[in-house]
Amino acid sequence: MSELHTERLLLRRWRETDLEPWAAMNADPEIREHLGDLLTRDQADASVARYEAAFEARGYGWWAVEVRATGRFAGFAGLDDIDEDAPVDGVEIGWRLARSAWGHGYATEAARAVLGYAFDTLALPEVLAITTATNHRSQAVMRRLGMTHDPAADFEDPTVPEGPLRHNVVYRIAPGA
Repeated sequence: MSELHTERLLLRRWRETDLEPWAAMNADPEIREHLGDLLTRDQADASVARYEAAFEARGYGWWAVEVRATGRFAGFAGLDDIDEDAPVDGVEIGWRLARSAWGHGYATEAARAVLGYAFDTLALPEVLAITTATNHRSQAVMRRLGMTHDPAADFEDPTVPEGPLRHNVVYRIAPGA
């Protein structure tokens, strides 16, 4: 499925016109606060190429999020396989929105559509969400989605330098939760 529709959002495959606003998002220190280093334009473009390749290979991935009323690019939401190096296994849900899209409920709305796809179309038995312990906004979205914190699965990410981005929390949800 190449698109998901909600009342206010369109989750769709990436377009060339998304590259500039995506690069701007990833060069914004406030947006990258819980993600690590800022991305260059080339790094941002390469990330979109990886997202599209993964989507083609698996049938799911990171959709570009567009506000239906304006056609404005608002960020991304979707599913990804958890890195093999992580101490947890499965499929992760995630989102990243432009600052102009914050505070409108778009992350929760997009994530609900993604969870519907994960459970109804892909028949996944569970979806995880992982974020830094300091990312309280994303954790609030996880709770609004009905996800449950699994403290026993929380972990220190050895690929991240010592500091506030190293400790990660894990949330889980199963169909019907």
